[in-house]
Formats: sequence, C-alpha cells, structure tokens
Amino acid sequence: MADLRIGIDVGGTNTDAVVLDADGRVIAKAKRPTTPDVTEGLRAALDAVLTELGEGHAYIGRVMLGTTHATNAILERRNLGRVAVLRLGAPATTSVPPLSGWPGDLRAAVSAGEAVVPGGHYVDGREIGPPGLDAVRRFLDGLEADAVAVTSVFSPASGDHERVVEELIKAEYGLPVSVSHEIGSLGLLERENATVLNAALYGVAAHVTEALVTALAERGLGAKPYLAQNDGTLMTLEHAARLPVSTIGSGPANSLRGAAYLSGVADAIVVDVGGTSTDLGVLAGGFPRESAAAVEIGGVLTNFRMPDILAIALGGGTVVRNPGIGPDSVGYRIVEEALVFGGSTVTMTDAAVAAGRTPDGAAGWRERIEAAVQAHGSGDMSERMADTLQRAVAIADGMVIDAVDRMALGKTDRPLVAVGGGAFLLPDAVPGASRVVRPEHAEVANAVGAAIALASGRVDTILPAGDSRSKAIERAKEEAAARAVAAGADPSGVEIVDLLEVPLSYLSEPAVRVHVKAAGPLAR
Repeated sequence: MADLRIGIDVGGTNTDAVVLDADGRVIAKAKRPTTPDVTEGLRAALDAVLTELGEGHAYIGRVMLGTTHATNAILERRNLGRVAVLRLGAPATTSVPPLSGWPGDLRAAVSAGEAVVPGGHYVDGREIGPPGLDAVRRFLDGLEADAVAVTSVFSPASGDHERVVEELIKAEYGLPVSVSHEIGSLGLLERENATVLNAALYGVAAHVTEALVTALAERGLGAKPYLAQNDGTLMTLEHAARLPVSTIGSGPANSLRGAAYLSGVADAIVVDVGGTSTDLGVLAGGFPRESAAAVEIGGVLTNFRMPDILAIALGGGTVVRNPGIGPDSVGYRIVEEALVFGGSTVTMTDAAVAAGRTPDGAAGWRERIEAAVQAHGSGDMSERMADTLQRAVAIADGMVIDAVDRMALGKTDRPLVAVGGGAFLLPDAVPGASRVVRPEHAEVANAVGAAIALASGRVDTILPAGDSRSKAIERAKEEAAARAVAAGADPSGVEIVDLLEVPLSYLSEPAVRVHVKAAGPLAR
C-alpha cells in the first residue's frame, strides 16, 4: 500500500479520480458530475475514491490535479485579475498596440492600462537600447492593478530586460510580475497575449491551490499536491502560482498520457469521448503531439505549447433531433435527462445503446430504450423514433471518421485508442486506424494521465550557429533541466526528451532556434 497516488481530472461533464498503487495499478476509481463550482465536484470525486480505498489514507503520497479553472475563467470572463500591460519595444513596435485583436469584453475585464516603453533586443540577442525604467515608473505610478505583464521584443533570445523590469516592479511596487520569456516563444503579439492571460490568472491559481490544499487538509491527507500542465506533465503548486496559464489544455493532455499508459501503445490516435465533446489527439513516443499553429483561447491568439487537439461537438450527452445531432449537450445533467436514466431527452448515449453499443455495468439500459421507442406509439411513430436513433449513430460515426482522417495526416497504420466515459459510442472499426484499442479503466484515462505524469521544463531560445553553438545548446539543456526540477522533478532522473534545432536565415550572424524539453519523475 506504500506510495499511493491520486489523480483527479475536472472535465466539462464529469470529474474523475483514481488511486494508483506503487506499481501503477488502478486500485480505486470514481466519476462524479462536475458542479457549476468545479471545486465541489473535485471534493465529491476525492471523497468517493477515499471511501473505496478504505484504510489506506495514510499511504497517499501525492495528489495530481488537472483542472478547467483557468480555461473557464477566460471563457466566462470571470475572476480575472486587472493587469498592467507593459511592452519593451518603443519605438519599433508602437504601430500595433498591446492587446490588439482582443475581444472587447475580455480586454475590458483584464486591462488596467497598456504602455510601450524603450527596450528589447534584436533576434540575435543584441540590445536595441536600454530599458526605459523611468517610463516604466511613470506608467505604473497611480495605476491600480493586481499584476503586471512584461513583454520584451525577442526576449526568447535574451530575457535580460524583462528581468531588470521585473526586479524594479517587485522592489518598488510590490506587484506580481509575469514575464514573457518564461511563457511563450517567438512571435511578439502571441507571446504578449499569453503573458497577459498568465498575469490575469494569478487570482484563479491562488483559489485552485487553496481549495486543493484545504480539501486535502480537511480529509487528513499529508500528500504533496501537484497541478497538471498542458503538455501532459506536472508542476508544483509554487510553480503553478507563477505560471497558471500552463494549466490550460491539461485535460486533453492527461487523456493522451493516460491512454498511452493504459493501452501500452506509444504511437496512436487517441479519441476521448466525454459527455459534451470528443477530443482527438496524437501520441508520439507516449507524449502528446504538440500544435505547430498559434492557439486561440477565449478569442485571443497565443503561442505557448499546447497539444494538437481537434475537438468535435459529440459526446454522450449530445442531444439527438430529427434530423441531426447537437451541437448542444445536456452535459452533467445526463444522469437526469437521458432516456437510459429515465429522463425525457434523447441523447447520443440513447442512440448508441439502441445500436447495441452498451458500456459495462449498464444493466437495464437497452430495455429502457426499447420502452421509450414503444412509448411513441405503434406503427409510424415508433418507426420514426427508431429511425432517428439509427440515423444519429450514422452521423456520429461519420463525424469521428472525418476527424480521425484529419488527425492521421495520411498515416493509416496507427491504432486508435478509445477512452473517456463515452468511449462506447465509437464503432469497433474506424477507417484511417489500423485497429480500435479499448483499454481497461478507459473511462478514467484522464485521471490516470494526471496520476502518472512526469514533471518537465522547457527552453525555447535563439543561439549562435558558430563555434559556440555546442556550448550554448548544453547551457539550454541545463536550463531546461533546472526548470524541470523547479516544477518538481527528481534531479537524478531528469532527461532531455525533446531537442529541436531550426536554422534562421537573413541574420547578420548565423543562428539557430533551439527548443529543449526536459522531463523526469517526481522527487520523493
């Protein structure tokens, strides 16, 4: 029983929790509806697995949480902090002001003021000019803000100016500071956007960490808590407090990692069917394939690393109509509204059961569907109801086939791993995949992914391509490893898991863009 781990994942419909033993076996699991205040659903799922575990509470060493708190706050424009937006790049970048292209309501909710002051670097790391510290003071004096977001031109090449301004703000104003070289990669506007969102989420991160710590304390658990990141790895609460934007996208990443672990397949297409939507991603070497394009969050383009995810409006709670399905869903109300639970709304769960696709433990579901069809009367009405259910399954299968084709990029030799509470909706054969794999505990794969995750750190920078290149890359590796340790990894187990070099043209001196990712098991 020693060294037990709890993984929790908050989804749009359900909050899942699992307990893994020291050998990585699932010994307790639970699904509970996600509540409007997602923290209550978290506590309910935690209580459920602790009850199933019995007397093993004292052996729980770690609790890992993947949460939608940050995503929901941005989408709903709720609980966001007021941010002073500061760009180091005058006069070169003044033609496109900060927060250009933001939705008006989000900008109004977040921005406490914006300014562009002197500073920044060229792409090869040379200084454009000294940072305008006096201009920074003039901007912040008298400004009411909860945090400051600092973005310097080409800070991935050199973050020196951001660090200088950060020190000034903390020393003279006492405000938390979000610096862009820790968050995004090349691309000034997208990196700036991610940095501002990060600063706006500091209050949300504090609420999440406090709720998790309180929930553990109330239950007498001395476990070390962690939060899941959007690349399928973990970070400590201290690290999450500084980089809360890294939790966005943690749900799909957890599903992908959990699918790889439960199925034993390292390269596959993963289809995670929830109650509201279906997320498709690709496993490459057991980790999520990352998106090469800018990621839009709440109407704002960002460029921090996110899994390459395709979401479609198909889930167990998707409403079935004549003709067509969705895109609306009954969500966490499925246990009250779906026909199989005695409700009156026809859902994709009902259609799948009518087609003979019934999950384990669904005793009596088929009989309830047959009774619902017969309740529509004899003859034409009953046949119309049966035809509607059959047509819904065909439409859903077509949506899945099309989505798999888009994610496969022409490769048809990879298996498809079906996970999520609604995985029974999927057919047993899908064109574009070599086979369909349905692992044990697939319904809680996202929570398993959180429980087995590693801690990681990454560096995305520009380095000279001359004789000093090798030494510079080694320094980048060391920095990535140090960031992994800061996120909670055991220093003795950290490894470089990804190294990418891209030559850069049209520069005065040869240079390469280097992306390094380090990961390792959690420190004991």
